[in-house]
Amino acid sequence: AIRKEVVIGECRLLLGDCLEILPTLGKVDAVVTDPPYGINAARDRSSEQWGWRDFPVTGWDKERPSLEAFKAILRSAKHHIIWGGNYFSDLLPASDKWLVWDKCQSDFSLADVELAWCSFKGAARRINYPRSRALQDGKVHHTQKALEVMEWSLSQLPSGVRAVCDPYLGSGTTGVACAKRGLAFIGIEVTDHYFDIACARIAKAYAQPDMFVERVPEPVQQPLFASGEAA
Repeated sequence: AIRKEVVIGECRLLLGDCLEILPTLGKVDAVVTDPPYGINAARDRSSEQWGWRDFPVTGWDKERPSLEAFKAILRSAKHHIIWGGNYFSDLLPASDKWLVWDKCQSDFSLADVELAWCSFKGAARRINYPRSRALQDGKVHHTQKALEVMEWSLSQLPSGVRAVCDPYLGSGTTGVACAKRGLAFIGIEVTDHYFDIACARIAKAYAQPDMFVERVPEPVQQPLFASGEAA
């Protein structure tokens, strides 16, 4: 099922279908992902007429993931953050914990906000982050999330999370955010083009680490007795 595997730092990147790969990975602490919404966002468009940028890969957003895909995602981790949750509300359990990205621009041709469903309890939270700033990340994917939004998403996870999986890797923003926050990461992407982009972006993140983020230490086994103390 894995057509290619690349390891960069604590990030393991897998090329292939997540439905085939997820069951082979075992359980991770959390899944943080932004699946296709099934709204055909990757359709061909006329950039000159509508102001859209053309991307080389189209057609992948014609359908949303299947019920089987969401079942596999829920089985694969203890905690989950799934962006676009409003598009999958009939496939996911009810939740009182939602994340909201307010794009600070009303009545644009796209949604004013985006919503993420969470599998864990807590108050709904919002981040205000202008879409104009999001574009400064260097958009290479139709539905690329802003890096700051994904870093904020990771900060909303329950304490103790060390390993995160994104089964819809895309251009790798979740992996970049994990690299910057010192978290282990597994990313799965089915498209060769975006897999290569994700690898390059994550490698760049490791080459330019965030000096102000403390890496999460590995657990250390403490001795049963102090030095020199007998049992």
